[in-house]
Amino acid sequence: MTSRLSRNPVPQPAQRSELNRARRRRICPDGQSLQYSVRMPSYREFLDAPPNAVPVRGYLHSSAASGGDCLILTHGAGANCDSPLLVALADAFCAAGLTVLRCDLPFRQSHPHGPPPRGSAERDQQGLRAAIASMLRNAPGRIFLGGHSYGGRQASMLCAAEPELADRLLLLSYPLHPPRRPTELRTAHLPNLKTPALFVHGTHDGFGSIDELSVALKLIPARTELLPIAGAGHELMTKNNRDELPKHVVEAFRRFAYDAGA
Repeated sequence: MTSRLSRNPVPQPAQRSELNRARRRRICPDGQSLQYSVRMPSYREFLDAPPNAVPVRGYLHSSAASGGDCLILTHGAGANCDSPLLVALADAFCAAGLTVLRCDLPFRQSHPHGPPPRGSAERDQQGLRAAIASMLRNAPGRIFLGGHSYGGRQASMLCAAEPELADRLLLLSYPLHPPRRPTELRTAHLPNLKTPALFVHGTHDGFGSIDELSVALKLIPARTELLPIAGAGHELMTKNNRDELPKHVVEAFRRFAYDAGA
């Protein structure tokens, strides 16, 4: 089943700033952390395709305990929004009370298989911007943006250019450099990143070591945290950690986004 959304105007930057301030006042006013829902999360197919706009396509996980906050998650260069990591994280975040949209980037909507064609980045960032606009029209709370590998990189580049778009970033296995090419760093935009970001990274990731990523994070003027995942590679979720990893990431991000002073 697909869902088509209302066509309300997208909030402008000044309006978004005021909305964000209001949202911060509404979320956890008593200073308590978001609690897990006792209900199992559910999701449905999601489609928002206004005329002459980049379509948003994926799956929306709706929580009965949602406080109105939304997390948008997208995939890496070789995957789609049905990747086991995204599904597991979406379920876990939904159980913790967030609405979650896991969506396919525009390159994946056009090409079911294979990596993004050269020159895809700009349109893929437009797709993330469109996903944020869709959620802003329908979710009363804060917007969090996240992605695995390529998807996370595009999210960080978008927020470096437009910091008001998202309240927090969740960057999974950030691809700091191509494997075995450590001098080809993907850090040019990091000094402009003013959106607080939680990085989740495997200790055996060939796209950047924990030490390399720690150095790169010093380029970012916004608040950052690094959550190392012992024994994990770039895929992040393994048969040994698949039961605990989603809960671990949810708890770390919940502290990062909601604790006092966050």
